Amino acid sequence: MTLPKGFIDIPLAHRALHDVTDGRPENSLAAIRAAIALGYGIEIDVQISKDGQAMVFHDYDLQRLCGVTGAVCQRTSDELAELPLIGGDAGVPTLRQVLDLVDGQVPLLIEIKDQDLRLGTNIGALEAACAETLVDYSGPVAVMSFNPHSVALMAHLIPAVPRGLTTCNFVKEDWPLVPAERREKLATIPDFEDTGACFVSHQHDELDSPRIAQLKSQGVPVLCWTIRSPESEAAARQIADNITFEGYLPS
Repeated sequence: MTLPKGFIDIPLAHRALHDVTDGRPENSLAAIRAAIALGYGIEIDVQISKDGQAMVFHDYDLQRLCGVTGAVCQRTSDELAELPLIGGDAGVPTLRQVLDLVDGQVPLLIEIKDQDLRLGTNIGALEAACAETLVDYSGPVAVMSFNPHSVALMAHLIPAVPRGLTTCNFVKEDWPLVPAERREKLATIPDFEDTGACFVSHQHDELDSPRIAQLKSQGVPVLCWTIRSPESEAAARQIADNITFEGYLPS
């Protein structure tokens, strides 16, 4: 299993090419169209709806992006489609809608958001929904997750799709529900081989990690998140093979 070349050669727009001042909320169809128009790859997030559909949305809660209370998983896909994203004029898209729009024009990187909330084994529904939606997609696509159990399950459900681990230093402030022992273990990226991963997407200011150096020495592609300036990009590219970016346009 290898990561298609486009994921190395083309910068990836974080949550698509979003800019609410221009009517393009994050993870929206408008932001995806903008990324395609400029030839950028696209990184998106998926959550699950009440009726089991993979929805393109970052947060668990709807407040920040839609201005209403409640979790994504408490609404059906039809209800979510009717909730306008703040700064735009359309609702939350399904993964199917995004695949139909992208249609192989640019690489698409899908982060499966952890539904266990403790990066544990209480998973399955979102992974199954993603696999079912991706089964007939022929464009360049890859999946990743902070939860190694999700990545391992995707290897079982849809082995032909490249998969990777989203990685970081897993500090308590960012992962308050995850037990300390679990966080400390995950920071060492111990599950890379067992999950059948073929790349990592690592926190950009932790790229000097010895484990990242080890993986890179083995030929593992190293992506990184999230770059917000040309200066940060130049520093990251000393180690990373590609970037996930927002707030500026890489050359």
